[in-house]
Amino acid sequence: MGVRLDPSDEFMHELGPEPNFNESMYINCFDPAQQVGGWFRMGNRANEGYAEMTVCLYLPPDSGSDQRSVGFMYKRPNITHNDALDAGGLTWTMVTPFEELRVDYVGKVVLLDQPEQMADPKAAFTNNPYAECEVHLVFTGQGRPSMFGGEPDEPHEKPGEEFAKGHYEQLVAATGTIRVGDREWEIDGHGLRDHSWGPRYWQAPWYYRWLTANVDRDFGFMASRVAKKDAAGTRGGFVWEDGRIHLCDDIELSTETRGDDAYHETIRGVLRSSRSGREWKFRGDVMDLIPLRNRRQDPDGNWLMTRISEGMTRWTVESGPYEGRVGYGLSEYLDQIIDGAPVGIAE
Repeated sequence: MGVRLDPSDEFMHELGPEPNFNESMYINCFDPAQQVGGWFRMGNRANEGYAEMTVCLYLPPDSGSDQRSVGFMYKRPNITHNDALDAGGLTWTMVTPFEELRVDYVGKVVLLDQPEQMADPKAAFTNNPYAECEVHLVFTGQGRPSMFGGEPDEPHEKPGEEFAKGHYEQLVAATGTIRVGDREWEIDGHGLRDHSWGPRYWQAPWYYRWLTANVDRDFGFMASRVAKKDAAGTRGGFVWEDGRIHLCDDIELSTETRGDDAYHETIRGVLRSSRSGREWKFRGDVMDLIPLRNRRQDPDGNWLMTRISEGMTRWTVESGPYEGRVGYGLSEYLDQIIDGAPVGIAE
């Protein structure tokens, strides 16, 4: 199966006819020196009349405190077209395909000393303070050779199970500023971005694990495990090492969880590339976690619940030339919730 990725794909795509057509960009970053970072997402659902706008900032302790916190905002601003990713105070600007992207946000965030409160979003938004927020970040990539993914030349998902028609990712560097209230940080870090388009329901995967990590501009990885309810699903990802991308076709994962809600806490994994004949071992320790949710009614009127736990994670490389090096990134765990429990708890 071939995969196409052109510079034009860095811009917006024609709005498809599917009622759940989604075009989204996501990006994360972390500054290791200041221990501050976050992620941003805009998903246009123009046929449904709205966008999904999310800002999530992982913040170091304030002076006189040892308590980390999360600044968070989610909105569904009304939209009528798919011409741009610009709504709810969040704006994405493609400067140079495969090389430079700008993200700007001006608005508010709710401040969460206990981010797990977002399991009940109404209470979390009601019972916590807000702060004015301003973000101006420039993300730079290392060109076409550092890109992973694209649009397959054949459909790769069954009708009703679509999560993206096209999808690509890239490790990036990040510079700029983040301001929350009267605190401001000059950012110099790294992260990962992705762009996808096509029909999407958050209920399509049975569960998935999506891990992103950067040590520096010369080493990082993305690991993906997507499980289907009635099929094996997929395992894979990539490793960026010294100017070369290694495509991985297998991943082995184990997760230690905590509490009655089974939030992920410690991750151990191995990425393997049959093409390169290599494997990379890693460990992840979650620093800050915020649980998000998506609800949708099925044709019978039953509410389906999906939990998406977003963990800012400290990664340790445990094999290869970068063994012992530490990096940072996200661990995103999506699970369908059945009888009050996440379905993918065993992995």
